[in-house]
Formats: sequence, structure tokens, C-alpha cells
Amino acid sequence: MAAVHDHHHHHSPGPEVAGNRAFAIAVGLNLVFVVAETVAGLASGSMALLADAGHNLSDVLSLVLAWAASILAARPPSPRYTYGFKSSSILAAIANAALLWAAIGAILVETIRRFADPAPIAGWTMIVVATIGIAINALSALLFARGSKTDLNLRAAFLHLMADAAVSAGVVIAGLVILWTGAAIIDPITSLVITAVIAWSSWGLLRDALRMGMLGVPDQIDLADVRQFLESREGVCAVHDLHVWPMSTTETALTAHLVVESGYPGDAFLHTLAHDLHHDFGIGHPTLQIETGTGGECSLQSEAVI
Repeated sequence: MAAVHDHHHHHSPGPEVAGNRAFAIAVGLNLVFVVAETVAGLASGSMALLADAGHNLSDVLSLVLAWAASILAARPPSPRYTYGFKSSSILAAIANAALLWAAIGAILVETIRRFADPAPIAGWTMIVVATIGIAINALSALLFARGSKTDLNLRAAFLHLMADAAVSAGVVIAGLVILWTGAAIIDPITSLVITAVIAWSSWGLLRDALRMGMLGVPDQIDLADVRQFLESREGVCAVHDLHVWPMSTTETALTAHLVVESGYPGDAFLHTLAHDLHHDFGIGHPTLQIETGTGGECSLQSEAVI
């Protein structure tokens, strides 16, 4: 049997080049806002603003985490880390999903407490600062909007920022309604709605991040279609030990054993196959082992292996 790996990869450019600038701008803007919100909270005596400043600070930390992962993912392989640090983007996505749900829990606890003891509104200062928060978080989120469609790490950053914008919008609406009606109960009710919206929108992120961490087949790839594609190649009699998994939040790898009774089909066959796998399925790192079937059954060809 012969193990052949295609070295002519067709990786799409990673998000690190454009992403670094987006992360730098988003981190800078949000750090300035956290400082301003803290000062405003202390000046107005608003615990809501101080709590939101703490929440925004945790989001700055999550942005830094995602940024560090995107930088690490671009580092070259080493003798110890033969794939480089590509999977750090998956770890960052898991951590960010966990941070987002921790923030949801914190908001929920505070919301329940305020139902029992509604806090008085801090006045126009709270509304003005929250309005600035909407602008900063929405602008920061736009920096990651395009990349969030293909990179789970950037999607995590995007959802964090959109969640913050939603929280700030809720604060503004609640503040205006309370100033108009004097009903302080509006604040925790609005907070509860915001929490539910954030939880609903971030559930998919948590699920996808955990699936990637468990090396699950990416959502956009149907393993049955990949198997059929490989089996349909000229000369291929059977396919076994087929595995597809995410190397990072943007790159996918594949390993498979192909039984070709006529013998090694040549480098051109493998290069074309690698090209087609990338074009049709987005798999940019295939490793294929060619077997002729004359040396007995492969040790990995069993019911326990797909």
C-alpha cells in the first residue's frame, strides 16, 4: 500500500490580515467606551452603567482572545505542532461562546434581582451613554460582519458586539419609557427580553464551537456526498477509513484509504482529486492512502471505522 499526501494545497487566505485591523479598531473603540462608561457611571451614581461597563470589559477580553487566536493560527508548523496553531481559533470560539453564556447568566441574575427591587433610573446620562454604546458596538460588529459568515472565531466576535449593541438599545428604550411613565419595572422586563434574544442567537455559536472542538464534520459538508465523490473516481473500487474534520475555524482536512486494484494511479490523479475536493467541498488539506487490495484486508477496514 502507498500513502500519498497532496502537497499542492488550495487554502483560501485566512482572515488574519484583514482581521488584525478589525480587531485592533474594535478593541481600541471598546476600551475607550469602557473607560467613558465607568466615569459616567461613577459620576451619575448609576449601578446599571457600572455593571454594563464590567460586561463590556469582559467583551474586550473576548475580542483580545479571538485576536490572539487569529495570530496564532497564522504561525507556521513546528516539529512539535505539525499543524501549527490553527486549532487555537477553535479553542477561542469555545471560550468566547462560554464567556457569552456566562454574561447571559450574570445579566439574568441581575434581572431577577431587579424584579424584586427595581432600581431607579439614573436619568439622561444613562440614555446618552447607552446610545454611544450602540454606535460603538454596531460599528465594531460591522468590521467582522463579512468574515463572520465563514469563520466561527470572527462570528463569535461579531455576536459579542451585536449582543452589546442590543443591551445598549434595550437600556435606551427602557430609559425613555421609564422617564415617560415612571414605571421602574420596565427596566428588568426589557433586560429579560434582551437576555432571551442573546441566548437564542448565541446557541448556534456554542453548538458549532463544541462540534468543532470534538472534530465533528463541518456543517457545510455531507460525509455521504464526499464518500460518493471518492468512490466515483475512475479506478477506485472502495473507500474506507474516511475522516473529515476542522483544522481551524476556516480550514478542513480529510484522510481516506482508496482501494485501487490497478495500482498507484499517479500524481496527476491525486492533484486533480485534491483540487476537486477543495472546489466542491472546501476541503483544502486531503491525505489519501492508496491500496491495491492484494495485501490482505487493511487493519483499519472494520465496522468500527467509517
